[in-house]
Amino acid sequence: MLSNRQLFLNHVAQTSPAPLMLEIERAEGLYMYDVSGKKYFDLIAGISVSNLGHGHPAVVAAVKQQAEKYMHLMVYGEFVESPQVKYASKLSEHLPENLSNIYFTNSGTEATEGALKLAKRYTGKTGIVSFKNAYHGSTQGALSVMGDETFKRSFRPLLPGITLLEFNNEAALANITTDTAAVIIETVQGESGVTIPSKSFIQKLRNVCSEKGALLIFDECQAGLGRTGKLFAFEHFDVVPDVLLLAKALGGGMPLGAFISSKEIMHCFTENPVLGHITTFGGHPVCCAAGLTAFNILVEENLTAPVAAKGSFFDTLLTHPKIKSKRHIGLLMAIEFESFEQNKKIIDRCIEKGVLTDWFLFAPQCMRIAPPLIITEQEIKTACNIILECINEVA
Repeated sequence: MLSNRQLFLNHVAQTSPAPLMLEIERAEGLYMYDVSGKKYFDLIAGISVSNLGHGHPAVVAAVKQQAEKYMHLMVYGEFVESPQVKYASKLSEHLPENLSNIYFTNSGTEATEGALKLAKRYTGKTGIVSFKNAYHGSTQGALSVMGDETFKRSFRPLLPGITLLEFNNEAALANITTDTAAVIIETVQGESGVTIPSKSFIQKLRNVCSEKGALLIFDECQAGLGRTGKLFAFEHFDVVPDVLLLAKALGGGMPLGAFISSKEIMHCFTENPVLGHITTFGGHPVCCAAGLTAFNILVEENLTAPVAAKGSFFDTLLTHPKIKSKRHIGLLMAIEFESFEQNKKIIDRCIEKGVLTDWFLFAPQCMRIAPPLIITEQEIKTACNIILECINEVA
């Protein structure tokens, strides 16, 4: 009989020539356990998904409770389904007034696709501006606004009318014109290795978009929901977008994304044509029940408040001559080494010693640290000690 590992290689589509092949049997809190019982610190939280750690009992209970009531009923947006309604209402309570209409999707990529369609439909224009080293997903529309040619060239032709600008370059904003339907930007760039724009750049971008009649889309799929030390990352910049994208932690571990705007803007999907944007499983009631529970815990237990201090503690402890630079905002951190080869050896050694970390798509020389927000000071110390040991052993 073939093992799970052999079946995995035979029948699960691979995304790299050398998958990690960790076979995790269960996960709880900050830790994952493989089939041999080995314990791993999870320092990437499923790529910023598991804010509350793994298997939070309240989230698990919400999933069970909703599954017992009903699961899929009808294409999203036509039935009044309590989990969707409650979650949309709760999110709007914590967002600015112009971000009160939520369209739930299955993922962040689908949120990007919906937002791009929305901008074209609402403005009647077709030009889209995005930024170099941006990551917005892997479907063809999202790939079109990705800011790295390495990941795009094999899939061209992509969407026309895309203009790529330098991130955090105020002079480049002159390329936004009255033909621009939307500007899509990560509030904090993730896959470039945690690149944080200046407040003046984001504020000037907001002003230019307003002047030119372009919708400003903030992609916070990775940076939103407490990851940066604010509930929403745009709060760092005193700017409000026209459209907000959320995903990853939005579902509390279940697949869920959203693009959020005003009722006026979102209403254009209801006619010319009717059902201008539809999804079968977006806003699945079980996912919304899990997400609502996780969001309530995040807010009610004020888990965002200590995030900045925890990120600074990581930054203080991770000091080593082989570390070239460090960048972080809250618990989203990039640790830069000399090369990808060196970084990969350190990452592999960390995994051998029971610490799961990763690298960034457009900054492969940088180690990714984005643990569950519930990580404690002692756990940070333990994880950092292991990382430093691995650097010494490898570098």
